[in-house]
Amino acid sequence: MIKWTELGEWSTAFMVVISGALAGHYAAEGMSAVQWAGAVCAVLGSVTLAVGVRVWPSPQKAKAQGQRARD
Repeated sequence: MIKWTELGEWSTAFMVVISGALAGHYAAEGMSAVQWAGAVCAVLGSVTLAVGVRVWPSPQKAKAQGQRARD
């Protein structure tokens, strides 16, 4: 059974790969400066989202850490 956290992690990793591949493909064909800026924003945005999904604590983990801190 796939958990929501695993689905989020895999889908954001897939998004990083796809956005990087598309940016590389269009860069090889030739892009203007505005297109380069858009590609950089797309790749950095997907990487930021992927890191955020992995670093952000889940409600269960946050509750467990709060419980441990009180004990």
